Amino acid sequence: MRLKPCFLAFALLLGMPAFAQNPSTPPPDAGDCKAQEAALERDMELARSRGQMLRRRELADTLSALQQRCKTPVPVVSREARIERLENEVRTLRAELERAEEQLRSAKSEPH
Repeated sequence: MRLKPCFLAFALLLGMPAFAQNPSTPPPDAGDCKAQEAALERDMELARSRGQMLRRRELADTLSALQQRCKTPVPVVSREARIERLENEVRTLRAELERAEEQLRSAKSEPH
């Protein structure tokens, strides 16, 4: 039995986000999850009907990973936490701006 390259690419695309997902990145929306689940279930049924049990098992693993990723709740960030994060970002950017302006003044004052 030989797996098609397009199947392998699809399985990798579905599996990678489960491992490399940034915790602050929200999971895919419910509609996207349902569409991907339906496609995987159709592929699993097709693989089963063709006797491709290894492929069906791999699709089941991919489906399980997708379902796990899709049920991860979006972290709730309070208004105060968001404001504090933005204030910290502004302070950092201002410090970087001051350093850059100092470098610019220094470069302008150097003789040619």
